[in-house]
Amino acid sequence: MSHDWQPLLLTFRLAAMTTAFLLLLGVPLAWQLARMNSRFKAVLETLVSMPLVLPPSVLGFYLLLAFSPQHAFGQWLDRWLHLKLVFSFEGLVLGSILFSLPFMVQPVQAGFQALPASLLEASRTLGKSDLATLFRVMLPNIKPALLTGTVLSFAHTVGEFGVVLMIGGNIPGVTRVASIAIYDEVEGLNYAAAHFHAAVLFTLSFVILLAVHLANRGWRRAGA
Repeated sequence: MSHDWQPLLLTFRLAAMTTAFLLLLGVPLAWQLARMNSRFKAVLETLVSMPLVLPPSVLGFYLLLAFSPQHAFGQWLDRWLHLKLVFSFEGLVLGSILFSLPFMVQPVQAGFQALPASLLEASRTLGKSDLATLFRVMLPNIKPALLTGTVLSFAHTVGEFGVVLMIGGNIPGVTRVASIAIYDEVEGLNYAAAHFHAAVLFTLSFVILLAVHLANRGWRRAGA
């Protein structure tokens, strides 16, 4: 029996791109939140954490409305940036970034906050800029948190269903990721194909999480 690898490859591509963007966006955001003392910090942390408690279909529905050419934001994207995000891979990436944001920001923010304040003070005393302090002092000291955020973001994107279904629909080769393919195969009573996709995702998730636990254990022993 030949298996359709396209949904799996599309899923891994989506997860890899989402994780890369989250590293670029989420780490600086976590750094700012860790240092912030403003009264608005709780509001920002709440907004970042919303995907943890919102049903995926709720976020997907509002993103669908926002990206739709029938609404102002979608019209602006289409007219000025020539972007059509509804039922497109680009829309999946943007929706996945928003949906997986807390899985990157929260572990990294906790890692920053756990560092002794003396590290930051010493860097400033030596005349290092905030950017140099972030990349040369802080990030090297939160490797476990960075690894956790990266893996959780990747794994969470791999397992998405509600958001990707609402924004992307089910277009083979474009938006039909593995979770959608599994749902389709089960609906069609094609359990062998559903099992193939599910088994690959299950195995990948287990291997990734096991590697994270082993790496974190090794770092803890090295620092002991």
